[in-house]
Amino acid sequence: MSVPDRLATALNRRDEVPNQELAHQIVRENDAAAVKELIVNLHHKHKGIQSDCIKVLYEIGAANPDLIAKYYREFGKLLESKHNRLVWGAMMALDTITLREPKGIYGMLSKILKVADTSGSVIARDQAVGILVKLEPSRLTNAIALRC
Repeated sequence: MSVPDRLATALNRRDEVPNQELAHQIVRENDAAAVKELIVNLHHKHKGIQSDCIKVLYEIGAANPDLIAKYYREFGKLLESKHNRLVWGAMMALDTITLREPKGIYGMLSKILKVADTSGSVIARDQAVGILVKLEPSRLTNAIALRC
């Protein structure tokens, strides 16, 4: 069974349990191919599949950030999405990988701060704060000073 077929939407479920179980299995098996399939399906035509994919990815990141860290650019691109679930889900994923990819995350800090300021999502703001806390303090102070 393919990864998208195991997502809550594909199973006609309205709860997150299938997505959480899939994330746990991917982490247990260290399944990089499944992670790649989830990344590809972030652009699926069905928004439910997109939402389920980001959910599974940030759950994976919470358990094993190394499995998703190399996809930080893809998460950064999602910050421009019109689909708010993808925006705050991407922020959650970025927060889980900040310590693994600090240079890459720092490079998109202006975009992260803009989303935190303009998205209207409390979740996105909370995750942006989590990212800021994890970044190197001296670089962070310089970035904040430049914004003021």
